[in-house]
Amino acid sequence: MELVEAVKTAEEIERITRKLKFNARGNTLYADIWQFGLQVALRISDLLQITMAEAMSGQLKVIEGKTGKTRSIKLNEKARQIVATRKQSHPDATYLFEVDSNRAKGKPVSRVSVAKAFKAVGDEIGINLGTHSMRKTRGWLMHQSGVSIEMICKVLNHSSPAITMFYLGITQDEIDSTYDQFVI
Repeated sequence: MELVEAVKTAEEIERITRKLKFNARGNTLYADIWQFGLQVALRISDLLQITMAEAMSGQLKVIEGKTGKTRSIKLNEKARQIVATRKQSHPDATYLFEVDSNRAKGKPVSRVSVAKAFKAVGDEIGINLGTHSMRKTRGWLMHQSGVSIEMICKVLNHSSPAITMFYLGITQDEIDSTYDQFVI
């Protein structure tokens, strides 16, 4: 399994969103998944199981498939906007991110198809982009804005801050820069 990266700037996040919309020729499904995933930081398998009714409530209660842990997630304004837009354009959908084709009607989009769409955009712009990039990006941006490792650990539901530190993928260049930033 190839290691995917966090997207480290707002400009790159927006560029990915535009590419996902453009590559899908007007279908916003993958761009919506990308943007919503950045807001909630769920693993893709949990994200795709969210029903429209759950999303409309504004408060998610998720039992994580990987860990079995329960998470409560309050949807922020951007996430609620995505939900409202999807509800308006797909009023009969069972799942927030549901397949549009008739042969798979009533089923969530597959993890594989999301991974392919993300990888294609990542290849196009030169980043190892995958379904886990949404979680990593949220963690990275929280870290960059000064949120404590412990809080990020809680948000991502990691079992320890050490896992979160590894997960954030802090590079040697970033470590080296601290020696110039903090001269005592």
